[in-house]
Amino acid sequence: MAHDHSHHDHDHSHDHDHAHGHGHSHGLGGHSHAPADFGRAFAIGAGLNIAFVVAEAAAGLWTGSLALLADAGHNLSDVLSLLLAWAAAEMAKKAPTLRRTYGYRKGTILASLANAGLLLLAVGAIVWEAVRRFGSPDPIQPGPVMVVAAIGVVINTATALMFMKGHHDLNVRGAFLHMAADAAVSLGVVLAGLLILVTGWLWVDPAVSLLIALVIVIGTWGLLRDSLDLALDAAPRGIDTAKVKAWLASQPGVTEVHDLHVWAMSTTETALTAHLIRPDNADCDQFLHEVAAGLQKTFGIGHPTLQVETGEGGHPCQLAPSHVV
Repeated sequence: MAHDHSHHDHDHSHDHDHAHGHGHSHGLGGHSHAPADFGRAFAIGAGLNIAFVVAEAAAGLWTGSLALLADAGHNLSDVLSLLLAWAAAEMAKKAPTLRRTYGYRKGTILASLANAGLLLLAVGAIVWEAVRRFGSPDPIQPGPVMVVAAIGVVINTATALMFMKGHHDLNVRGAFLHMAADAAVSLGVVLAGLLILVTGWLWVDPAVSLLIALVIVIGTWGLLRDSLDLALDAAPRGIDTAKVKAWLASQPGVTEVHDLHVWAMSTTETALTAHLIRPDNADCDQFLHEVAAGLQKTFGIGHPTLQVETGEGGHPCQLAPSHVV
């Protein structure tokens, strides 16, 4: 009845892909394995922040500032998130096995979910501390608090800037959000310390903390939503499956498209499977090359698997054995 030809570009044992002239390093937007490019940024960011967490916690105990201690706890959660994202980036580079045919790419999506969860936990800690301070404001030493928090602003801003260019990858985006949130929290502590120094209003500190918590929740919600979508194998944000289907249906000789699936193999790599009805399929080898290349160029889908059906029996698409992967 129908002839099936599957094009797979998941097999890393091949030196090149038969359906298009480039390999497997393409992800959303055509970028190549972004997490691997940020290994140094993860290392520097984690190292700087671990050192700062220790210094800030010590300063919080010395000054009696619970705000600094809370900020140190928030920074610590973000260091853990950085390490999670870094580990996920390494997992994404592991070669597939016979059992794990996709390798460990999904680990990057699990890490992005964990990052979002840690951010929400950090927000909860900030809100809890802010509410407690409204009820029982403790005296602090504003001067030292401002100096330490200002150092935090510099460190976290510098770390965030290292991740700014990787916003297309959820884990790099998560790391950027963590560091930007930390810089905002530290800046809030600086401003609160300045106002307390000038006015003596101790309630300013928890008020600023609540505002910062709201900003972090707004920023985290999108990360959590996108991570859940990818974990549920939804089409990555920015890829319109209706447009993909229409594009496939418009290819030469294609009369119908069905069983279309688009999902994320990792936070940077997108896969597609589809059945194409193509009665006159004599040039199927060239056709697959062109469609796979078009999917990459037009939609950033680098891992397509296409099943071509003639719609009737007795019309096999003749391919040399080397073309079957």
